[in-house]
This record gives sequence, structure tokens and C-alpha cells, in this order.
Amino acid sequence: MNAPTSPLHLLPTVNQRPVPAALIEALQAHFGARCSTAMVVREQHGRDESPFDVPPPGAVVFAQNTDEVAMVVKLAAIHRVPVIPFGVGTSLEGHLLAVEGGISLDVSQMNQVLSINAEDLTVTVQPGVTRKQLNEAVKSTGLFFPIDPGADATLGGMSATRASGTNAVRYGTMRENVLALEVVTASGEVIRTGTHAKKSSAGYDLTRLMVGSEGTLGVITEVTVKLYPLPEAVMAATCCFASLADAVNTTIQIIQLGVPIARCELLDSTTVKVVNQHSKLGLPESAMLLMEFHGSPAGVQEQVETVQAIAADNHGSAFSWAATPEERTRLWTARHNAYFAGVQSRPGCKAITTDTCVPISRLADALLDSVTEAQEAGIPYFLVGHVGDGNFHMGYLIDPTIPAERETAERLNHQLVARALALGGTCTGEHGVGLHKQGFLVTETGEGAVDMMRAIKRALDPLNILNPGKIFSL
Repeated sequence: MNAPTSPLHLLPTVNQRPVPAALIEALQAHFGARCSTAMVVREQHGRDESPFDVPPPGAVVFAQNTDEVAMVVKLAAIHRVPVIPFGVGTSLEGHLLAVEGGISLDVSQMNQVLSINAEDLTVTVQPGVTRKQLNEAVKSTGLFFPIDPGADATLGGMSATRASGTNAVRYGTMRENVLALEVVTASGEVIRTGTHAKKSSAGYDLTRLMVGSEGTLGVITEVTVKLYPLPEAVMAATCCFASLADAVNTTIQIIQLGVPIARCELLDSTTVKVVNQHSKLGLPESAMLLMEFHGSPAGVQEQVETVQAIAADNHGSAFSWAATPEERTRLWTARHNAYFAGVQSRPGCKAITTDTCVPISRLADALLDSVTEAQEAGIPYFLVGHVGDGNFHMGYLIDPTIPAERETAERLNHQLVARALALGGTCTGEHGVGLHKQGFLVTETGEGAVDMMRAIKRALDPLNILNPGKIFSL
């Protein structure tokens, strides 16, 4: 296999292109105050949840409709200036950083739910609609949108990074749930991909090409996604284990037996401790599975009994049930805040996060060795996992003023990803490649596949203005 480039120093190369005054003047003439060059606004749009420090973009434009997005892209193309789509800034891999300068195109004001088609189980939204806003809008129909990456991300950003999250084990990822898109291309043309039909054999699958392209092939301005009936019964539970291995083995057996569990999340004892501190919970500080079951009352009861038996065989104990919506919300809010709990457990730190996904049968091999390495290195960390689909996340908490800590964290990240790839897995299950995983992409797919991706990028974006520097270098 090819080795990732500079595994201990995966810092982005910054080579910002100038933003001509003529472009700023043209944008301000149309957008007025919605085109800002104020440093505070630029800095807000020049950072995300990644550990990288990159100078901010040259300007920020707040678009309110597709025509305005197309106008910005057309003007940027004339001046050969990069355009970086921006939703709410929850990226973990540096997707929105202006490594080549340019314009940050904020679509958060494009936040309208355009049509709810309850009979067809679909909804069409603008890209700035967040997952919580969407579920609030559709709840009266008895339907919901299940993709839940934790952060209240926008549907445009979730589509661009092929997000998944806690419900993916049952409902899939954005790849399976996006039916159609409206996209502004690098020339400023508006195209539509896909339809509201559940399947199609018409031509190249451009929807799948755009989902996961991280803003490098087009700017998403409209998204049509699947909805699902709200389950008749929902039950959430926690279960404690004497060892992390027992918790992982329980997960593997649940999936291999075909139990249709909706969520199956893993926290190790270290992470439970910081979550307790952050969210004021009293969870037992041991390895823990957080689970949720959806279906009919009888079906849920059957799932619960099966999982309890599997857990008992693996020394599981202290089952705790959260049957009411309030109890479930409190439990899952604490899980979703695990990242912030980890960061706040070490004031002033930065988190170098990584996620991998492996075949479910290899989950123990990938996860347990990675935890052992982190513990032996002595670096603070947190672990959470959507382990029902073989996906887990490590966050290494470093002091950004101590280079040796960054080297240690990057070494651990390198070992973790290399192990996942050797086990038939992927370098990223849901975060995306961004800046941090570019070397690993070559290792995973091979030079030939990355060259094909480059060819697609050059064909669709010959001036390299759409979020340049992400996924791979040209």
C-alpha cells in the first residue's frame, strides 16, 4: 500500500489567491451589507471544528436564493477566485477552510422547507435547513428524517460530506437518503440531478457524484430527501460492561443476528466520565452501550429481550431504560455533546479527531488496539462509536502550543487509520476527507482511482474554483 504523506505533520498547505477589488465591488453592488469584508465575519467563516489554523477568506457573501449563488459563482469564475460553501461550520476535517483564499459563500439564510410530500415520503429543502428544523417542520405529518450526525448540521452540508450518524445502522447514510439535488456548477449553471422517484436507471448517477463531493464539484442549493414514518414505539437503554471488549462483542453479535436496532452507540469509561461532568449525568463510569429500538410495541419488546440476552452473555449489567421522550432526549443530547464534553475536559486544548469504519466482524480488532495505543501514549482522548455499522471516532486532546503532542496525536491517528484499511475498512466513515485524510485516500483507493477523481474535478471545474485543496491536490 502507499503510505500517507507526512503522517506526523498533516498540516495544510496554504497558498491563498488574491481577491481582486473589482470582484468585491461587484459583489457589494448587488449584496450590499450581505457581502462583508469585516475581519470578525471572515474569521467566523474561516474556522471549523478541525485543529487547523488557516487565514480567513477574503470576503463572505450571504446568499438567499439559487440565482444569487449562481451570480457569485459566475463572478468568481471571471476572476478565477475560489468559492467555499458554508453552512453552520461544524466540519471536523477542515472542509471550509480557505487554504487557497477566496469567497466564503454562506447559504445559512437559504433555510426554507420548500415542499413536504407526505404521501411520497419525501421533502425538498434549501441547503441551509438544519436537521432539527426539518424534523420540526414535518412532525405534524407523522414522519421524520432519521440522519443524525449529532451536530445540528445543515442538509446541504450533510449532503456534501455524505454524513450519517447515530441512526445509520437502521436508516442508512445521506448516500441512501438523498433522492435529488439542485446544484450550481463551476460555470454558474443551475442543474438538477435525480427525481422524486425511489429509483432510476437514467444515465450517470450525478446525485451520488455530488453527495460526498465536499463542495468541490458544485454548490448544492436544493435537496430532496426521504422521510420515514415515526415508529409506533421507541425504547432507549444503556447497558454497562466490565470491559470494552465485552461491549464491542455484544455489538457484533447484535448485528450478526440481524436485530433491527435503530441506534447502537459505544462510549468507553473515559468518555462516560467526561460526559457525566459536562451533562451532569450519573451514568456508571464503565464501558457502555447506548441503544435505541424502533417498531411496534411487540417488535420493540422482542428486540429488547434479544439484546438483553446477548448482553448478559457478554457480562453486561445495569440495564437502564429511557422510555419517555424527555428521558431519551436527555440521554441522546449527552451523547451528542460528547465531543464538546471532551474538549472542555481539557481547557485550551484542540481535538484532533478521526473516524474510521470497518466490517462489523473486524470491529474489535480495529477499536480495542486503538484504545490501547492511546492509553499507552498517555494523551487525553475520548471515544464514541456508531458501532452498529462498524464506525467509531477517536478524539485526541492536545495542547496546541506543544508540538510533541500534535505529533503523538497524528501518530496515533496514522496507526488507527492504517489498521482500519488493513482490515478492509475505510479512512473515514462519515467525516469526509477534507484536508486531514488526503494521504489516506490514496492508500485506500490507489493512485488510479484518485487520478480518476482528479479528472472528474478538472472536467467539471477547470478553473479549480470550487473549494480547492480539499479531498486531493491537483
